[in-house]
Amino acid sequence: MDRKLESKGRVCVTGASGFLASWLIKRLLLSGYHVTGTVRDPGNQKKLAHLWKLEGAKERLRLVKADLVEEGSFDDAILGCHGVFHSASPVLKPSSDPKKEILDPAIEGTLNVLRSCKNNPSLRRVVLTSSSSAVRVRDPDDFDPNIPLDESSWSSVELCEKLQIWYPLSKILAERAAWDFCKENGIDLVTVLPTFVIGPSLPPDLCSTASDILGLLKGETEKFNWHGRMGYVHLDDVALSHILVYEQQSAHGRYICSSTVLDNNELASLLSTRYPSLPIPERFEHLERPYYDLNTSKLKSLGFKFKTIQEMFDDCIASLVDQGHLSPF
Repeated sequence: MDRKLESKGRVCVTGASGFLASWLIKRLLLSGYHVTGTVRDPGNQKKLAHLWKLEGAKERLRLVKADLVEEGSFDDAILGCHGVFHSASPVLKPSSDPKKEILDPAIEGTLNVLRSCKNNPSLRRVVLTSSSSAVRVRDPDDFDPNIPLDESSWSSVELCEKLQIWYPLSKILAERAAWDFCKENGIDLVTVLPTFVIGPSLPPDLCSTASDILGLLKGETEKFNWHGRMGYVHLDDVALSHILVYEQQSAHGRYICSSTVLDNNELASLLSTRYPSLPIPERFEHLERPYYDLNTSKLKSLGFKFKTIQEMFDDCIASLVDQGHLSPF
């Protein structure tokens, strides 16, 4: 067993204290990797306590300071790593200057990480967390709703700019910048494009995704109303798919990571049937949005199986109750 643990090598995970990155680190440690995680403030015990509690953390986790917008700040973390998982992304908040607060850190941050990768002779592969929003924001005239969208589809930059939806725009531009940089510099890149991620939160402070879910379970409709039709995926599946495409030599290009695509009324009806004691809204206001589905056969062809929507919400709700965000029911 010890020999196998040694042979997994060292990998770097950016934005280590985040919702997805924390779970990815948990899975990497359980698989026997040595992990270097980057955080903005390694001295913030409260924000990082959940990482030090992970199995294998004391022996095989190192946390180092790095900042997306600071050039060269990832050099130390990445040097000597065989793999880099870049999952750090600027956090969504109401923004007076979206370009400065969301777009620049996403694009420049990705390029900063990749420049450090370029200077690392040990590097085998980079896995970048993109988003299904880099695939599905399309003009209704631009695609056939009867044909599920696959990895060849890219969201429309013009449409994102017109609708002022900055998060998808940041994901499209950051992923495109990554592909261009890696092609120019001979870096082996694979991207994972998760849909809306549902699951147990390790960090004590809920991210925007988990807060939206908590609001829905408490009967709020506004945040979910604008979701319209949305893909959903279990947090554990997103972490496992990152590790799978890192380890599988034949993996290449982009991988959509999604279990189920549902209209929000379908989701509400499924959840209110499963958790009748929670005040889940029964219906949402109808939005004129194009129908779409997602083709996940590329990830499944590597042998990947997705957990169900019931499993992801069961695990998410158990974690919200456990952390005291939701009353037991």
